[in-house]
Amino acid sequence: MDIKLQGKVADILQEQSGQGKNGTWRKRDFILEMPGKYPKKVCITQWGENIDTQAVEKGATVTVSVDIQSREYKGNWYTDVKAWKVEHGTGEQNASTPPPPSAEGFTIESESFDNMDDDLPF
Repeated sequence: MDIKLQGKVADILQEQSGQGKNGTWRKRDFILEMPGKYPKKVCITQWGENIDTQAVEKGATVTVSVDIQSREYKGNWYTDVKAWKVEHGTGEQNASTPPPPSAEGFTIESESFDNMDDDLPF
């Protein structure tokens, strides 16, 4: 499933790193504020080299392609919103099919969960 979120980078959180069963990992979260009558904020995670190659800056307007995945760990459920592509600006928009008012800035482009990472870093 190709999900694209558009908005302004409201904050960038501190990078985290550690050792997992597959080696060293790095992640950094940023907060994306999506516009609309009732603006929504979403915490999005960048992993590994994407932190450097697709850097975001506070205040920048971006379009982020994400995978959303939930998994269970010791009886609790965790949801990840992982960025796999960051485009600066709003990207291409299809004016003929705007999103519904309750989901402004949120679009689903296709059906594919092929590249999801099942490795928990803890």
